Amino acid sequence: MMTGRDGGNAVDGGLARHIPVLAAEVLRYLAPRDGGLYLDGTFGAGGYSRAILDAADCSVIGIDRDKTAIDAGAGLVAASLGRLTLVEDRFSNLDEVARSAGHHSVDGVVLDIGVSSMQLDEAARGFSFRNDGPLDMRMGRDGPSAADLIAAVSERDLGTIIARLGEERFARPIARAIVRARGEAPITTTRQLAAIVERVVHARPGAIHPATRTFQALRIFINEELVELAAALAAAERILKPGGRLVVVTFHSLEDRIVKTFLADRSRILAGSRHAPETRGPQPSFVLLTRKPVGPDDQEIASNPRARSAKLRAAERNGAPAQPADIDDVMRGVPSLAEAMRGR
Repeated sequence: MMTGRDGGNAVDGGLARHIPVLAAEVLRYLAPRDGGLYLDGTFGAGGYSRAILDAADCSVIGIDRDKTAIDAGAGLVAASLGRLTLVEDRFSNLDEVARSAGHHSVDGVVLDIGVSSMQLDEAARGFSFRNDGPLDMRMGRDGPSAADLIAAVSERDLGTIIARLGEERFARPIARAIVRARGEAPITTTRQLAAIVERVVHARPGAIHPATRTFQALRIFINEELVELAAALAAAERILKPGGRLVVVTFHSLEDRIVKTFLADRSRILAGSRHAPETRGPQPSFVLLTRKPVGPDDQEIASNPRARSAKLRAAERNGAPAQPADIDDVMRGVPSLAEAMRGR
């Protein structure tokens, strides 16, 4: 539990206490201050928002595309006495959310990328194979589900999605097995899909479950998570005031690579070589606060195994203009959701 410096600002109501991954490190780099305004782009169970509100007499706008999370946060909103506002939206729109609330700049943005514990633990959402449930995986309730995708996508596209977004070396045989199975009966539950993958990828002692990477790939694809992340980073660049902080926590290499590349591009000065006239690119818009990613310590991993792969990167905004957003590269070689749903 995070508490205010003197306990006077602590927010006690609302959601059950939830300590998010790398909470102390997030607060250290975000550095909430009295009178500041902060965007929690991935509200989830409210852990970061509560910690920020407890750390300073500030305000938070929490954003989540999952209506369930927004509804569950009503108690925390009431307990915050006007310091917390929740908005149902995608975090890629975080700058527009802030401006719609009357704010042209903010003091900090925090993003916790990926599926939340609440979503993983609710079988009906279909994110996990630990408990059987409908093959859904949608963070919001709009658009095609994972079951819809499995029923429509071509074997080739399915293999590409699993290989690129799941980093699964058995992607092609998994795709063949799924296409073969759906020809016999619709694949509509998490256990069905996990069982199909298990027939291709055999479990090994100490290794992750054989279906983990396939489920990751489908979840990322259905929710367009990598495009959302790239767009959210650009939106943070646009809305942060000089001196404002961006803090991002990721959980696998695809996400971390996008954050690392973005911050590297936005924090270095491009100059010509000694063999050619000097050429200047855009002025850097961020100053790195973390040269290397910050990870959890052994104590946090022991208390929360889901934290073991977490990486935190942070940077501080300066006064340079925001650079044009380029999000096309993050999905290069992977079909769009619309293309994949067009059929086999």
